[in-house]
Amino acid sequence: MSTPQPATPNPSTAISVQAAPFRLDWSARLMLFAVLSAIFLAAMDQTVVSTALPTIARDLHGLAHLPWIITAYLLTSTVCLPVYGKLGDLFGRKRLLQIAILIFLAGSALSGLAQSLDALVAFRALQGLGGGGLLVSAIAAISDFIPITQRGRYQGLVGAAFGLATLIGPFLGGFIVETLSWRWIFYINVPFGALSLGIIGLAFPARKKTPTPPLDLIGGLLLITGLSALVIFASVAGSTHALSGSGPWFLLAFGIGALIAFALVENFHPEPLLPLAFFRYRTFTLSVIISFFVGLAMLGSLSFLPLYLQDVRGFTPTDSGLEMLFLLFGMLGTSIFSGRWISRTQRYRAFPVFGTLLISVALGLLSTIGLTTTLWHIDGMLVVLGVGLGMTMQVLVLSAQLSVEQKHLGVATATASLFRSMGGTLGVAGFGAVFAHFIGGMSLSDTTAGLAYQSRIVQALHVDFRVAAAVSLGAFGCAWFLEEMHHLLARRSTISDDDSAG
Repeated sequence: MSTPQPATPNPSTAISVQAAPFRLDWSARLMLFAVLSAIFLAAMDQTVVSTALPTIARDLHGLAHLPWIITAYLLTSTVCLPVYGKLGDLFGRKRLLQIAILIFLAGSALSGLAQSLDALVAFRALQGLGGGGLLVSAIAAISDFIPITQRGRYQGLVGAAFGLATLIGPFLGGFIVETLSWRWIFYINVPFGALSLGIIGLAFPARKKTPTPPLDLIGGLLLITGLSALVIFASVAGSTHALSGSGPWFLLAFGIGALIAFALVENFHPEPLLPLAFFRYRTFTLSVIISFFVGLAMLGSLSFLPLYLQDVRGFTPTDSGLEMLFLLFGMLGTSIFSGRWISRTQRYRAFPVFGTLLISVALGLLSTIGLTTTLWHIDGMLVVLGVGLGMTMQVLVLSAQLSVEQKHLGVATATASLFRSMGGTLGVAGFGAVFAHFIGGMSLSDTTAGLAYQSRIVQALHVDFRVAAAVSLGAFGCAWFLEEMHHLLARRSTISDDDSAG
């Protein structure tokens, strides 16, 4: 198997940043609308269920396994990312998007019809299998019809759509539960998904038929097995099982073993699911590492802030959700601005550098909150955190894409998304274990331990935010070594010239 070799950028091959004005035609606008709506749909479904969980538990009589309604979706949507990324590169994004939407809609409809919690968990897993493919294929699809010099602008829109969907989900879920039924949380996906399916069929061009390459079935099975074991370990070890038992550690060892076997298999397959030679590219490797750090710090720490707002400050669930809108305000504007700036200047490196620094500062200041911290302090830090995330998240996807050839865009997109998702999953589990250590069996309903319970929540948050800030500082250090955009463009041009000559 021939492996791609990093080419040394040649100043003579530098690409001019003075590009002609770019306009989307009607077909490209339809494709962009379909892509953004698909991203919004898949991202929103990761959080829309959260506010409906108590109602679902009462209706289906299954409180004990309730967290698996969310975990099942996150598990399947995470482990399928590399498979969708590779298949999209081989067979075209249009077909993969259509398949992913159909799976997602089937899972949504069946979830709404579920009559038991076990059935709902299974159907949520099916829904996640479509949702993960929908998300990564849609993000990669932008690169198929947007020129490389303009891609940053539209990746910023992707970040805005993702952030908006993530924060709107809990509000929409609460509204639907109060006015209709929790089942409509899933049914509502059907008309929107059908609309996206129709637009994709109309606007996306069909890919020309090409010989079917050999599929990396063994590698795919090993990767899915290894990732599944790690996600399940992270989900159960910090919550329902004590780490002193042998079961979680056996699961962890099994997952690591499967991933080691996957790495060995990839070295010999002619069309590997994830070419390990990509990790020889400095910017690609740094992009996925920083994505992992950002996912761990963001999801791991922020997941428990609503608990503080509700049980310490006395907020209602709706009010605590509104408080998180300050994060959205910072994220949306910066994500769109950074994308436009990158497209205009052809430079992006400053955004992850300053973005990860702002994330570190915001998390560090959030680690000082107490029982009576003023809300303007919390709100201000959430805005700063949102600004940092808006400068970082989608830019890292762009840098990973720029590090590889055009034909590998799906793999690059999926890998960056996978590492961010895995970081978030491990972060939630690890920081959840911290909360379990501090709080134990205490609760706010225990009147004899009310103040002690609130104090321990604050102590746990201090530890979580400090660890998250330290992790973000690690991402800040890595960001300094990213290559600038014009160097990556020059290397891509050199690789393309070598391929043409060959």
